[in-house]
Amino acid sequence: MQQGSDRNGPPPGQTPPGSQPPGRLPPNRQPPGARPPDGQPPEGRSRKSRPLTAPQILLRLTAIGAIVLASGAAFAYVGGWLDPQRLTPARIVNALEANSGIHEGFRRNHAKGVCVIGRFESSGAAHDLSTAAVFASGSTPVIGRLALPGGNPYASDSSVPIRSFALMFTSANGEQWRTGMNSMPVFPLSTPQAFYDQQLAGRPDPKTGKPDPQRMQAFFAAHPETGAFRAWAKNAKPSASYATEDYYGLNAFYLIDGNGKRQPVRWQLAPLDAAAAPLAQPGHDADYLQTDLQQRLTQGPLRWRLLLTLGQPGDSTNDATRQWPTDRPTIDAGTVVITSSAPQSDGPCRDVNYDPTVLPQGIAVSDDPLLAARSAAYAASYERRTGEGPPHAAAAPSHSTQPERAQ
Repeated sequence: MQQGSDRNGPPPGQTPPGSQPPGRLPPNRQPPGARPPDGQPPEGRSRKSRPLTAPQILLRLTAIGAIVLASGAAFAYVGGWLDPQRLTPARIVNALEANSGIHEGFRRNHAKGVCVIGRFESSGAAHDLSTAAVFASGSTPVIGRLALPGGNPYASDSSVPIRSFALMFTSANGEQWRTGMNSMPVFPLSTPQAFYDQQLAGRPDPKTGKPDPQRMQAFFAAHPETGAFRAWAKNAKPSASYATEDYYGLNAFYLIDGNGKRQPVRWQLAPLDAAAAPLAQPGHDADYLQTDLQQRLTQGPLRWRLLLTLGQPGDSTNDATRQWPTDRPTIDAGTVVITSSAPQSDGPCRDVNYDPTVLPQGIAVSDDPLLAARSAAYAASYERRTGEGPPHAAAAPSHSTQPERAQ
């Protein structure tokens, strides 16, 4: 028989296949009494976990509770519950309500308005500066809203010398651009806290129903940045028509091109071929702006040029009280064309939150602190009014001629 065959076993000094040399243990086997590697139970012991002891259970519950408390504290801080003096969106909206009253279903600012429908006809001139589809040559549908500042939806049109124009552009790719503009070229304040403090200073005296002049004077003295706005307001002569006004975006933004280059920008709407209107007078009908709008639309569309002013190095992007020099380059990006209007009680603008931070790719917010504050306050206002149901125009009381203090 051949030597070394499997039948007769291995030759002396050799280990059979699959076995271990004398004195060695198979892989994963431990000597008697040896501690198993971490994570492995001893051989022959069940892998089921042992029940937790009472102290261990208490320790785990304490850890879970600490996590929950920390999360709750974070939400409380954001909501302003832990610091009553901290400015929150709710406190801003509360201040607006305290000045103008609560009118269920209406916006807490710019409460009186009308929906407008139309399109934006892009010239293509801004397409090299921004990848936003709205600036490509062509037409983009828009839903807008013309309004008065202030929280009283029944205020007389002559109660405030400012008008506002909000627009929502919806491109074919689904992206939206929302913007809110006012008929003043400069904003009075540069921070959310200052805006809130102005609301407190302008709160009506219960005895007179009007702000305390001394309190307002003290506020303006403490905020010299309001000077440019006050100079404009002193000589402002609004017309008796929405159609003849210029509207300014006030805040700075950035246009972003295909290479990622960021260009500071401010925009405005300039009326195009609008027939002249008389100056607004207290003797006008309380709703003359909407009446004029409807009359003009029966004669044809209303048009505004969308002008983009390009900021240069050194121009402020975080302060809406500072105007840019008048020699800055301006691009005519196209024409906003308004073809019809509808009541805000059931028109297409009713459920639109004109949040200025809703932007398409190719447009970005700047470092202006008012933008985030506007976005948050608009959301708080939107949540309140939509929870109250639609506005009811039929419930309007007699018109108020008391000046509004929204700005």
